[in-house]
Amino acid sequence: MTNNKELRRWVEHMARMCKPDKVVWIDGSEEQKRELIAEACRTEELIELNQEKLRGCIYHRTAVNDVARTEGLTYICTSNEEDAGTTNNWMAPEEAYDRAAQIFSGSMRGRMMYVIPFSMGPIGSEFSKIGVQITDSIYVVLNMLVMTRAGKKVLEQLGTSGSFTRCLHGKADLDINRRLILHFPQDNAIWSVGSGYGGNALLGKKCLSLRIASCLAREEGWMAEHMLILGVEHPDGQIDYIAGAFPSACGKTNLAMLVPPEALAKKGYKVWTVGDDIAWLRVGRDGRLWALNPEAGFFGVAPGTNSKTNPNAMAMIRENTIYTNTVLCPDRTVWWEDGEGLPPDEGCLDWTGRPWRLGKTDEHGHVIAGAQPNSRFTVPVGQCPSIAPNWQDPRGVPLTAIVFGSRRARLAPLVYQCFNWQHAVYVGATMGSERTAAQYGKQGEVRFDPMAMLPFCGYNMADYFRHWLEMGTRILHRPKVFRVNWFRREENGDFIWPGYGENLRILLWMINRCRGNGASIKTPIGYLPTYDSIDWSGLEFSRHAFGDLHAIFTEDWLEEQALNKQFLAQFGDRLPQELRFEHAARERRLRGED
Repeated sequence: MTNNKELRRWVEHMARMCKPDKVVWIDGSEEQKRELIAEACRTEELIELNQEKLRGCIYHRTAVNDVARTEGLTYICTSNEEDAGTTNNWMAPEEAYDRAAQIFSGSMRGRMMYVIPFSMGPIGSEFSKIGVQITDSIYVVLNMLVMTRAGKKVLEQLGTSGSFTRCLHGKADLDINRRLILHFPQDNAIWSVGSGYGGNALLGKKCLSLRIASCLAREEGWMAEHMLILGVEHPDGQIDYIAGAFPSACGKTNLAMLVPPEALAKKGYKVWTVGDDIAWLRVGRDGRLWALNPEAGFFGVAPGTNSKTNPNAMAMIRENTIYTNTVLCPDRTVWWEDGEGLPPDEGCLDWTGRPWRLGKTDEHGHVIAGAQPNSRFTVPVGQCPSIAPNWQDPRGVPLTAIVFGSRRARLAPLVYQCFNWQHAVYVGATMGSERTAAQYGKQGEVRFDPMAMLPFCGYNMADYFRHWLEMGTRILHRPKVFRVNWFRREENGDFIWPGYGENLRILLWMINRCRGNGASIKTPIGYLPTYDSIDWSGLEFSRHAFGDLHAIFTEDWLEEQALNKQFLAQFGDRLPQELRFEHAARERRLRGED
């Protein structure tokens, strides 16, 4: 399959440790894919869905203890603990390899070992990185075939001596007490054992594209970010591209696939999707910051996805989609909470495979959800109706703006513009979001998530902030940076802003600001839009409500300052002085001293 001696030696070494019955190389062909699906359906690892209603779609259930990323069992393995930093779990490389090897040893007896050569990014692009994943899961193979470019062409690009990220994955016994997700930045390697869930098992995704890639990016002078990329096409045909960092449950995928409101669509505005989760950023020869989506698929959360929240997503998942942990209906279709319509009254199975009906309760009277709250769909990017024609351009797309967003009920206004790049790094570094009911932890509790990268930065986050500052000095034409919050609430708890497609109005204000237009008001936290600077075509939204959206509650912000100071203190002397300066400057502005 390959003449790359280093790759062959590594695969042979891993096979001696894991002891599979057979080693199968994934070539990326449709014929091999069909054979894998048939085998997985035979062993009931997968279920074929209704091919008349969901053509090419399949269904999978994970173990009940294996439904999400396990951050507590995810480690950065560096020789020096300080290089991992306080926001990561750390383990010495020698200990990590030894502990994992004990679990991997003989774990693939009676199973196949699949070898997946894959490329994150278009094959051959200067942006792209090649990895090779070993796994004993057909479900993982099929997901990787969607999420990456995989197969023979990748091996041809790798050649006889090219470097690659070594990605070893095994389900073992799916025991959470024997689960480890290990990253070795110094070895360009990832070992994951004991989980079959996507975020822990699809090693090209968060593991390579963010944790390992962030380390490579720092060394090589680029950026690996947890960001969507979208393009806004204007009536004159010009397209402005925006990258946005949003923590979980903050509407990132919905924004990436935004459908313009009717009045703006009639004017000629369009929104193009480039990516919904990961962006690799490089400074181009023209001095602009260029962004590329390294993925080839979407791995989206099903609950809450419907024709109102994300019509493009609903259209793209009608075929060639892998569904995970949703309700399975008697006609072999799928359903999830806050989705489309109601499930059948009888014959449904919940995500664990037990009989289920809407409204079913447990012995304590609590309603039992049919779909797991983190149930997923995996679908090729090319099926998205709003996919940008140039989404696979190996050069990426040039950024006009960068957006940081999170979920805050009271503190953050709908939108504001950062004063400059250094101020933007401080705003991103202190970004916090309130937990929702579907997230681990106390509902409403604020979790700091700098640049939405807290679980994904592969090295000391203080050094990551420094890298952002240094990148700013390399970008001749820097994107302007904005902060948004679609989730501000009234006193009665209702959302003030309608969100969804209406968010385009705010993106247009941002673009106007980047072009030197768009009226604003300077405040202690940044530049706020004026009411008349927003295009209100087709939407009745009062000046009073707009004022409520942008009210700055000084006492709340001063309390936030104290939390920010406490959060940043953990980085000690490693924290860039520029962030201490920005923190003090905002405090002075809030107190009216500057």
